[in-house]
Amino acid sequence: MKIALLQMTSGADIAENIARFEALVTEAADKGAQFIATPENTFLMENPHAERVRFGQEQHPGMAAASEVAKKHKVWLLIGSVAVLPQGEQEKTYNRSVLFNPDGSVAAHYDKIHLFDVEVGDGQTYKESNRILAGGKAKVAETPFGKLGMTVCYDVRFPHLYRTLAKKGADILAVPAAFTAVTGEAHWHTLLRARAIENGCFVIAPAQCGTHPGNRKTFGHSLVVDPWGKVLADGGTEEGVVLADIDLAQVQKVRGSIPSLVHDRDFDFE
Repeated sequence: MKIALLQMTSGADIAENIARFEALVTEAADKGAQFIATPENTFLMENPHAERVRFGQEQHPGMAAASEVAKKHKVWLLIGSVAVLPQGEQEKTYNRSVLFNPDGSVAAHYDKIHLFDVEVGDGQTYKESNRILAGGKAKVAETPFGKLGMTVCYDVRFPHLYRTLAKKGADILAVPAAFTAVTGEAHWHTLLRARAIENGCFVIAPAQCGTHPGNRKTFGHSLVVDPWGKVLADGGTEEGVVLADIDLAQVQKVRGSIPSLVHDRDFDFE
């Protein structure tokens, strides 16, 4: 199966972000991608100090655009994340990853569980819990090419989530992200390869890159990692389409060679 990751430098103009997204999806589809994934905050990377833009999922213009391009190109499309208001909520949004069928309908969604409340030493303070509601449910989505474990960005630092997804049958683990330049340089490749190796899964991680409103800098390097931990594709630091061919037979081959998923044991502390 040919997959494509879209590496983007999303900004504060939703219309411009949608236009760039549509162009990249078209490029990926023209190159034969059957499954296309986008980064966290695909349609908006706003200045954290600006007034927030809020939509319900049904009203978000990015969701309408995603539905149309999935249907137009007959591809499975994972929108890495989009901020959507829960019903009745007027202040905080979910950071929601949404999977579209080739007919343009929503196949599954996942709300980011772990919120990025950290100080990373890049001159900015990140406090997602001030504006985002944490999700509470993990998600494995059924697709014709295998089972997809859905996560978002900071989730990657919580390996028990990925272990649970793998034990629930996930063949591919999605980690759409807007990783900071500082933490990306230090940890991005290592964390993603570790999640692939320890679970015998493919990991796909479409990422934001470059400089965004408020001088926020993201790391880029969208990655496709195979179940043995080999990096099949690395998007570098510029916007564009990252392509890779994956063979899901590798999942069972690696898990048969090192069956760590069935070797887990419960234990007590003395």
